[in-house]
Amino acid sequence: MASHGGRGRSGGRPTLEEVAARAGVGRGTVSRVINGSPRVSDATRAAVEAAVAELGYVPNTAARALAANRTDAIALVVPEPETRFFAEPYFSDMLRGVGAEISDTEMQLLLTFAGSDRERQRLAQYLAAHRVDGVLLVSVHADDPLPDLLSQLEIPAVISGPRSAAESLTSVDSDNYGGARSAVEHLLGRGRRRIAHITGRLDVYGAQRRLDGYREALRDAGHPADDLLVEPGDFTEEGGRRAMTALLSHRPDLDAVFAGSDVMAAGARQVLREAGRRIPDDVALVGYDDSAIARHMDPPLTSVRQPIEEMGRAMIDLLLTEIADRRPPASRGLDRRRAVLPTELVVRASS
Repeated sequence: MASHGGRGRSGGRPTLEEVAARAGVGRGTVSRVINGSPRVSDATRAAVEAAVAELGYVPNTAARALAANRTDAIALVVPEPETRFFAEPYFSDMLRGVGAEISDTEMQLLLTFAGSDRERQRLAQYLAAHRVDGVLLVSVHADDPLPDLLSQLEIPAVISGPRSAAESLTSVDSDNYGGARSAVEHLLGRGRRRIAHITGRLDVYGAQRRLDGYREALRDAGHPADDLLVEPGDFTEEGGRRAMTALLSHRPDLDAVFAGSDVMAAGARQVLREAGRRIPDDVALVGYDDSAIARHMDPPLTSVRQPIEEMGRAMIDLLLTEIADRRPPASRGLDRRRAVLPTELVVRASS
């Protein structure tokens, strides 16, 4: 079979997509072969290597390595204080998934925090020196400047949870809207009618989507919106306590609470018990994340399961694809990918 002489269908340098099409596999599989992952069958590896040789494909990462510019390092950036990172199971589960996936490659993982202005400035200088090949961003708020900085520096990046519906970076998220709907529909099915919601920080898009799902599930069931049944939280246990205290003050007749995280549900549970409210007899309680907190709570907490470890794995998979085919963003047009993983309601004794 004749060689393509290093030119793809478009007449330019062969692309990752063309290698994938020739080998009959996905972009992520080609990326894993190029990055030396053992999580590929021998037959698939042979097909990809044959396509690479046939097309004369040279990955950008290989060219960068020859130029001594490759770092073989990925940064996991958490724009939160360290205290929150170590207090919330979400972050440890995400790190576990990321670590498991990256262990199959030659990449090193750097964990860095950017919760303060000083930390963000220091990180910006570090990234501007191109000391990493790619960045994973976890728990990003709407006004965070880091995603735009990464775009300006043309550093491959994947974000956990888009900042908005118009997110420009490749993103991995769970179905926050559907998860919230399932929680509220479950409570309605149990005969609850005055269902309160403790939101997460509403500058986080995922928290906004959970609020949307809560409101629309009630609306579709014929229950008018009641702003006194919605109280903002901040994903912390203390935030859950404050919000629950305010809800009991505004609507002491509430009969269910859907908290935007298990950590906030734990805080809400403390306040309910102090107020003499029995769970679930007087007030049903549902959380979000299905963390270890939910399983060990008394009574065990009904919670919406996010596939957090799987999200971490998906982030690495997408980032390796971005790194392996590192064309300038402008040449990719609007070819930004968004992966949305399904959620699942895990019913326990609290509801």
